[in-house]
Amino acid sequence: MSYGQMNPQGQSQPTCYRHPETVSYVSCNRCGRAVCPQCQVPAPVGIQCVECVRQANKDIPSQKTQFGGRVRTGVPLVTMTFIGLNVFMYLLQWIIPGFTRDVVLIPALAAYEPWSLITSAFAHSTGSFLHILMNMYGVYIFGTLLEPQLGRLRFAWLYLLSALGGSLGVMLLSPATTATLGASGALSGLFLATFVVFRGNKQALRQMAIILGLNVVLGFVVSGISWQAHLGGAIAGILAAACIVLIPKSNPQRSRIQLSLLGVMSVLTVIATYLAVESAKWPLA
Repeated sequence: MSYGQMNPQGQSQPTCYRHPETVSYVSCNRCGRAVCPQCQVPAPVGIQCVECVRQANKDIPSQKTQFGGRVRTGVPLVTMTFIGLNVFMYLLQWIIPGFTRDVVLIPALAAYEPWSLITSAFAHSTGSFLHILMNMYGVYIFGTLLEPQLGRLRFAWLYLLSALGGSLGVMLLSPATTATLGASGALSGLFLATFVVFRGNKQALRQMAIILGLNVVLGFVVSGISWQAHLGGAIAGILAAACIVLIPKSNPQRSRIQLSLLGVMSVLTVIATYLAVESAKWPLA
């Protein structure tokens, strides 16, 4: 650090560049401006001003996850947000009479209630607490595996595409008057995406294959489980994961390609859903 620096106005005593009324004989080691104690930031190379520190932090390249997302520490925020939304919707189903009817997906009515294509993926059966409990447990398990690997944006995109893919599966394969709700489509997408992300880990793949087999069997054997939503979500999840994971790390345009592919997939999924909704629509006249 330097001492006794004169300010630009030629005053006999140097003053802080941010607080001209405060005299300071300490200057920033980077820009040389006088800084008062309030504006001083200790650094390995001496004292720096807040602006130089802010600029230095901007110049530091952000760390990236294995698949191009920004590295985050602490709680997997997106995963916990989706769980919170599901729990909030479940509480509303108990509190508001008729709320479940307003958010459930019925293919024949989807053209008149398009929001149900998404809201149904955040609502659950009030007949059994196990429905939301098991789904949220699965979202937590696979979310904590995937979000740190993919990053928040890519993980959120994958989750929502899987949820919409589940609704598309219901629109295409379920009877027109069947009511469907639950996060099963999104969960199936996360499950299959985990296969893609951890495809090099044979032990993890064997364990997930067993769980997948059990879920497939349950989907066809146990009544009340929408295998159509499971199938649609699984296909959307594995395709979305492929858009993210299969772009080589060496490609300098990897992030742009990943997000472009996810964007194209989103558009195609929305178009396919629209066509399915129109074909299943019942006239209300």
